[in-house]
Amino acid sequence: MRDYSITKYKGNTHYSVNVTDSYGRQKGSFFRTEQECHKYIYEVWENEVPKTEKELQEELLHRAVVNCINLENN
Repeated sequence: MRDYSITKYKGNTHYSVNVTDSYGRQKGSFFRTEQECHKYIYEVWENEVPKTEKELQEELLHRAVVNCINLENN
């Protein structure tokens, strides 16, 4: 599930980097060079930890609410 993207929009001086770790957490930041972006990506991946019990419960609650909304709309 790991993924990343590095973008630099025309006229900007910084790169935007978005990283997803193997547990689905998403992080992002801005850097002046691509090398700094790649360093950040590796730092995120090297320091990832399993989701806590609280995070897992919050995900389940979120999915339950979304499902209820979908049922109500259909």
